Parts: sequence; C-alpha cells; structure tokens
Amino acid sequence: MNIDRMNPAVVKEPLWTRAFIYLAVSNALLASGFHMLIPTLPLFIAGFGGTDAQIGLIMGSFTFSAVLIRFYTVQGINRLGKTNFLLWGIVICMIAIAGYYWATNVALSLSTRILHGVGFGIATTMYATIVSDIIPGSRRGEGMGYFGLGSTLLMALAPAIGVWVVDSYGFAVLFAVAAASQVLAFVWTQASRMPAALVSHAEAGSPEMGRLIERQAIFPAVLSLLLGICIGGVLSFVTLLAREVHVANAGYFFLVATSNVFLARLVTGRIFDQKGPAWVIIPGAVVLFLGLMILSKVSSPDAFLWAAACYGLGTGSMFPALQTWMINMVTPERRSIANATFFNALDTGVGGGAIVLGILAGQSGYQSIYFYSANVVVCFIVLYILYLVRQTYGRSTLKP
Repeated sequence: MNIDRMNPAVVKEPLWTRAFIYLAVSNALLASGFHMLIPTLPLFIAGFGGTDAQIGLIMGSFTFSAVLIRFYTVQGINRLGKTNFLLWGIVICMIAIAGYYWATNVALSLSTRILHGVGFGIATTMYATIVSDIIPGSRRGEGMGYFGLGSTLLMALAPAIGVWVVDSYGFAVLFAVAAASQVLAFVWTQASRMPAALVSHAEAGSPEMGRLIERQAIFPAVLSLLLGICIGGVLSFVTLLAREVHVANAGYFFLVATSNVFLARLVTGRIFDQKGPAWVIIPGAVVLFLGLMILSKVSSPDAFLWAAACYGLGTGSMFPALQTWMINMVTPERRSIANATFFNALDTGVGGGAIVLGILAGQSGYQSIYFYSANVVVCFIVLYILYLVRQTYGRSTLKP
C-alpha cells in the first residue's frame, strides 16, 4: 500500500523542486565517478598483474563495505542529520577515487576499493532516502524514475569517457577527472536548499534488528539481490568478454545499454503509478533474460549491441520499480532503513556475483557466466510470480 496516496495534500505538491533537481544532478555526478572506473579499474588491476579472481575480489569488496556501512545508517543520521551524512559519503568517495592512483598492488587496491564502498554506501542510501521524502507519494514511481535519468545518462557516457581518458592520457588523469566529479557532487548538494526537516537528527529505529533490516522490505530486497548478481557479472566482466570475442570497443556496450535504461525510465515510472509494479517488473525481467542469453552466445559486434539494448531495457525497468515498490511499503520514518536493506541486498548480489562469476570465468570463460546469470533471472521471475499468486488468492487483488 502507498501510504502517502491517502493524503490529498501530498498529491498537490510539485515534483520539480529546486531540491529535487539539484539532488538529481549531484547524484548523477557521484555516479559518473563510479562508472568511469567500471570498465577501466579491472584493466588497471590487470596492468600490475592481478588475476581474474583478484579482479573479482577487489571489485566485489566495494560492495561488501557498502553493505556493512549501511547497518549504521540510523546512527549516522542521528549524529549528523540526513544532509550532512550524505555530504560525508561524497567526501569519502572523493578521497578513495583520488587514492586509486597510488594503489598499485592488490593489497592497496583492495583497501582503497573498500574505502570507496563505504562512501558510496552512505551516499546512495541517503540520496534515495532524501529524494523519496521530497517526491509526492502519488508520483513516486514517476519521480524515482526521473531522479535517475541524469545518472543514467552519465552511466552511458562515463564508461566511454573513462576508456577514452585512459587510452589518451593514462590512469592518473582518469582518477583526477573522476575525483573532480565527486567535488562537483558535493557542491551541488550544498546548493540544493533541502527542506529543514531533512537536516533533522532524528530517525525512527528500534533496538536489535529493527535498526539493521526493514522487515517490510525483505522480499523486494531478495529480488534486488538476484538482480544484483546479474548486474555484477555484466559490470565487472563485459569489457573482458569483449576482448575474448574480439569486439573492438566495449564502451559501445555501455552507451547502448544506458541509452535504453534512459528510455525505460522515461516510460515505466508512469506505468508503475497507474498499473502497479508487476506490469514493469515482469516484462523487464524477460527482456533482461534475453540480453544475458545473447551475451552467453555472442560472436559478433551486432549481437553484442543487441545484448546491451536488452540489458539496458531490462535493468532500467526493474531497478526503479523494485525500489519504488519497496518505498511504498513502509512508513516515511522507516525509509532510510528500508533503503539500506534494499541497497544492501542489491550490492551483496553485485559483489557476490562479481566474486563467484569471476571464479567461474577463470574455469570456463566469460561467455559461460552470462548463461548462469540468465538462470538467476529465471529464479527471479518464478519467485515474483509465486508472490503475485499468493497476493491474488490471499488478498483478492492482482496488485502487490
């Protein structure tokens, strides 16, 4: 149930406020620094002798540090307030990205990646929490979709820019440019003029597990974990797959994929608000399955780009729908914990997927891991359909 839809005053509130726009820009800038490193950091690690398994471990460690820091979301908000906690997360990201320049062995790269995960875990949780407080409840599906458009656009451009910068100027310039994007994210957040309530140091939370996990968000979180496994395999190894199948420029994969994420977000948010999450999640999962199956058999640049389009449409539909569905399940004072639960599950999937699939890639090649990922999507679809059946017969409704 969407709690905020029961309040007519919320429905009349505008979506495109200064705080919403500035936070969207800030979120995009933070994401750009992250995505510049997705196709290039594995190359940087391989350059000083890192193996496939070590690359997977380093890339995955980011996720697990993000997961651990989110268990302290309530404490961070109570001490600093939502806005200041977000700013601290951005600063940590900036320090870590700059530090990659000196991380020229596995131990240093692992340590720096863990620090980056801490900052990113704080920032992503707080962006989602703050913006869900700002968006009117009746337009939350639409608003959450629009909020990610800037980061989606840079998700397409940043990997290609990252590869170009490395090829043209080297890794030192890459890390400098990526760190500068975090500085700009900090500036835009400071200039957003967020409502005074968001600087509050009070956050609801009960002792024990109530501070760590939002029970209402557990099932969406399980689905996000499965989605994360698939995303982890693509983000961590698609550039290396491109080399294996002799595709000249892996940057085109990210360009095509993210263009389709952008298109999906433009359309699916309104479908979510009008018809409910099932109408977005199931079609998105089917398209993602097709994209992963194409990657498991890819042998030409054209097939590589078709896979990118399916991957983009699938994840671009599924991720905001799962997140908005989860937010609508909880009361406003529990949103930070719910977002932490959701992102922890997603990042556990991304990190675990990178590590396990990295090991499998070393044994059977990169194409095989996308076949395994496609089967994970099948599990996702089956679980969600079972949930819908239970909701239909348990509550006499087709809408979760």
